[in-house]
Amino acid sequence: MSRFQLLSDAQWSLIEDLLPRPTGRKGRPFADARSMVEGIVYRYRCGIAWRDLPEVFGPWQTVWTWHRRLAGDGTWDRVLSRLTAAADAAGKIDWSLSVDSTIARAHQHATNIARTTGASSNYTNPAAEPPDHSVGRSRGGLTTKIHQLVDGHGLPLVTACTPGQAADSPMLLPLLEALKVVRIGGGRPRTVPDALRGDKAYSSRAIRTHLRTRDIKAVIPEPDDQKGNRKRRGSRGGRPPAFDAADYRNRNVVERRFCHLKQWRGLATRYDKLAIVYRAAVVLNATIAWLRHLSDTP
Repeated sequence: MSRFQLLSDAQWSLIEDLLPRPTGRKGRPFADARSMVEGIVYRYRCGIAWRDLPEVFGPWQTVWTWHRRLAGDGTWDRVLSRLTAAADAAGKIDWSLSVDSTIARAHQHATNIARTTGASSNYTNPAAEPPDHSVGRSRGGLTTKIHQLVDGHGLPLVTACTPGQAADSPMLLPLLEALKVVRIGGGRPRTVPDALRGDKAYSSRAIRTHLRTRDIKAVIPEPDDQKGNRKRRGSRGGRPPAFDAADYRNRNVVERRFCHLKQWRGLATRYDKLAIVYRAAVVLNATIAWLRHLSDTP
């Protein structure tokens, strides 16, 4: 494959029917869906401006329009849902999940848009654009935080974006609520993992209680301040939470996933004004990872 092509024929055949196709009505010639997707991938992989897209992909305005529409109607979420369902049917999902977040610096071109700050936003609905556009101010300046729930192989199952200063632990329960892997052939989607690995940021009473009530093994270390508070209370502090240190070593898969994600320069630095557009590119990156996992082409 050339530098301008990332998807093999086998990989493209897995998602082709979920993308827009010609309607048969008169008008302008319908753009080739594969070229549009390859153009979107090329732009985020190289981190270039839309206007600098090579002519091999056609007019850059058309590629941008495709990406904006696919981001708005949730196409990439449906594609990812199909791929995870196929992987689950083939037994290729490791249900010992890991959770974490990573920071992406927002470029000045992504921040020259009016945004409402100071009020809380609802990040549980990825189809709705939050009023602050998932841009916040932290030590690194204007940033966006990407939260992901990955399986035991480091492949993303759920993705969410919040402002950079947002904490990690409040986003865990929304991520678990969004976890729905469809069963091929019917039946209820799978929503409960076998185990959940997280760092000390996810150690809270509410999270541990939620995992315990759903019979999910919590592989989360206890911070020193929580240990001190528990010991000071004596017998009223209760027993220390169970922690599998050997299993916790496998949490590195989510860190490696973020390393692969940031190899796309357009994701390592955010250039998109809208959060739903930027998140759609992150989901597209996850789609490419699952396509490689399911197809015979590395």
